[in-house]
Amino acid sequence: MTIAPEATERLMTPGEVATMFRVDPKTVTRWAAAGRIGSIRTPGGHRRFRESEVRTLLDGLTSEAHG
Repeated sequence: MTIAPEATERLMTPGEVATMFRVDPKTVTRWAAAGRIGSIRTPGGHRRFRESEVRTLLDGLTSEAHG
């Protein structure tokens, strides 16, 4: 049986993402609601974010700031 890569990827909480971007967790939730960053809903209704997507977005923003 093969496990899909996305099934093994680390999922981050809004608080963890907020720490990386140095913003409030509610800001991360607003970004997700606006479609700026993809999110997954847990069975309990909480948002989780794929680490690879978060890092790609962060790398893009830091490249813009230094470019």
